[in-house]
Amino acid sequence: MSFGLARGKQLDTSGVGFTREDLPPIPGPGAPAHAQWIDPRAWFEHPERPFELEVGSGKGTFLVQQAQLQPETNFLGIEYAGEFFRYAADRIRRNAIPNVKLLYHDATEFIRRVPDEVVTVLHLYFPDPWPKAKHHKRRSLNDAFLEQAHRILVPRGELRIVTDHPDYWAWMEEHFARWTVGEDARFERLPFTSPDSASEGEVVGTNFERKYVREGREFNSAVLKKR
Repeated sequence: MSFGLARGKQLDTSGVGFTREDLPPIPGPGAPAHAQWIDPRAWFEHPERPFELEVGSGKGTFLVQQAQLQPETNFLGIEYAGEFFRYAADRIRRNAIPNVKLLYHDATEFIRRVPDEVVTVLHLYFPDPWPKAKHHKRRSLNDAFLEQAHRILVPRGELRIVTDHPDYWAWMEEHFARWTVGEDARFERLPFTSPDSASEGEVVGTNFERKYVREGREFNSAVLKKR
């Protein structure tokens, strides 16, 4: 599909971008949980390959860089901002990267429709901090998100997180403690290691990170591995 002009050029998401309208409707009340599932691995030429998912893919920088280093892995980026979705999908199409797809959707809503234990790595980089207290309920990382992350990750799968916002990091730390501490903890917390696509000195190498480095911001990161 093609969208309007942006900075003087046509953005074309054909073959790469999916929208909410492309998805089957949610079944009515009383339907079993699995009836609403959508397996995004089926969107790829090789659905049997490992599958990684990025929540909030922005302009697609991480996907463009990392997917070319992991050609045997399928990547899905979910982006809620239409302008970023169109830019990223067009960018991936122009670079002819076959193992990446983009979805224009609310990621926290969509992952509830992903089947159990299909994601090897779940990436959450620089999510919107929603700094005002009245907006904290909109933050991507909360107990409901961690519940869904645990469900869709394969055994020993990883949730990888980076933020530049100190208040949001404190919020994350409180949530991590509930999920990583104790004999019944559902995740193991590990240090974050930068992906191979990151340049020297970078944590991940996204557009947001490069912007925030220039502003002198500090970054916090963590890996939660499913027990």
